[in-house]
Amino acid sequence: MNFNGTLVMKNPGCVFLLLSLLGVGAGAQAADGPTGKVGVGIGYQSYDPSGSRYQTVPLPYVDMDWGDVSLDTDDGLTWSALKVDGWSAGPFINYLPGRNANGSLRGLRDVSDMAQLGGFVQYSPADYWRVYAQLGQAMGGAGGQGGVLGQVGGELGYPSGLGIIGSSQLAVHFADGRQTSTFFGVSARESQASGISSYHANGGFQNVTLTQSFDFPVSEHWSLETSASWTHLVGSAADSSIVREQGDVNQGAVQTAVSYKF
Repeated sequence: MNFNGTLVMKNPGCVFLLLSLLGVGAGAQAADGPTGKVGVGIGYQSYDPSGSRYQTVPLPYVDMDWGDVSLDTDDGLTWSALKVDGWSAGPFINYLPGRNANGSLRGLRDVSDMAQLGGFVQYSPADYWRVYAQLGQAMGGAGGQGGVLGQVGGELGYPSGLGIIGSSQLAVHFADGRQTSTFFGVSARESQASGISSYHANGGFQNVTLTQSFDFPVSEHWSLETSASWTHLVGSAADSSIVREQGDVNQGAVQTAVSYKF
């Protein structure tokens, strides 16, 4: 679903989970094999959605299409089951990284890694722009973790000269109360253990994220992918005591990778 140059990977485990699920849509694929890009890179990004601290992590890069099925490091595994006049819709599965409550978050509960199962609709009458919406359920969380979450957004791709392709994306994320509480709520027991004030999180809009990416061709098959993003927490997430006492409402991330086109 993404254009070339998008690099918004949250956790390297995403690729391994989704590659194992690629066979789900195999019956709907074209006779030819997959096409796209794969690579490896590195990112400097927030450790968790509250912005409690930053970390440098190795990141796989994947942007593949196989008929109507796509796999990339942002949207996960998607199947465009319905396609007509620039519109497409279908199911998707993605990976949601959890959180180990250590360091400044010690005393809070750990959050399990989860899968998001849901559906999407997208309008893209040309290869270089799209608007989209996603809605899904977080599955596999322990102890009441998880909930409903989704996003609406748009993306514009454009040439920047010398073969460089740019991509700008704006997305608004939202979640129900259960999902917001998973990362931003603090129970009385957690407050006593962590020293962070107790907080009851509500559902609604959670953040606005702006991402700017570039694809720099190096040779016929090799490219340098770069991405920078800015996330601004809103609503109940921004008011969380975790964010106010340990995190940051405004968060940034920079990522780069070397990819091979096949």
